[in-house]
Amino acid sequence: MLISRHLQTYREAILTLPGGRSWTREELLTDEFRMARQGELETYYAPHNEYLNPEAQIAIVGITPGLAQMRISIREARLALLEGSTDEEACRRAKEEASFAGSMRSDLTAMLDELGLPGLLGIRSSRELFGEHRPLLHSTSVLRYPAFRKRQNYTGSSPSLLTTPFLLDRAVTDMKQEFGLLQRSLIVPLGKTVEKVLRLLEREGTLDGRLCLWGFPHPSGANGHRYRQFASAREAMERQLAEAVRLFKK
Repeated sequence: MLISRHLQTYREAILTLPGGRSWTREELLTDEFRMARQGELETYYAPHNEYLNPEAQIAIVGITPGLAQMRISIREARLALLEGSTDEEACRRAKEEASFAGSMRSDLTAMLDELGLPGLLGIRSSRELFGEHRPLLHSTSVLRYPAFRKRQNYTGSSPSLLTTPFLLDRAVTDMKQEFGLLQRSLIVPLGKTVEKVLRLLEREGTLDGRLCLWGFPHPSGANGHRYRQFASAREAMERQLAEAVRLFKK
């Protein structure tokens, strides 16, 4: 289901991008795709996080799509629109291709496999969440649309998302909307920044913290400590995961 309809606004900009090649930063980070700006911070449009799977059993939450995900998302939506697909279908296809794309997806699914998630969900591998068992998954970001600082991927720090109202207000509003539409599901916040945002929702009573896999590191290659963080939190996460799955299957 679509949770917003910004694709209608950005459809023309998407369809007029040149075909047959990968787009540059300068072609994507333009006025035509900019959604908001405050000082050095900007947010731009990408269609994949407009699609939500309300029946998902697991929700994986990142910080924000980066330029690579933005490029994949727009490319796939453009292809779908040119083929005559509906906006919902275009956003769904964009999500399937763009969500945690690249090496980050490989590291993410490998970590989930090590925690035993496939056995708890009745699948062979966590990678199947991005393939044949996609209906089990809702993937999203606390900042739903790509955020940049000085035209570089925003990482959640410098400035801190938690102390920047321009970003935090949007994150809290969007997460409340999404979790309000999801059925009871396991939630995997990727990294400390995402975890802090979801802790705010837990304190407000919007989110059941017992369903969250706290302590999971952000799997991006930019997080050079991800393997050490994972090893340190592994035993606690295994206990949390088993309890969370028990709760949402009640």
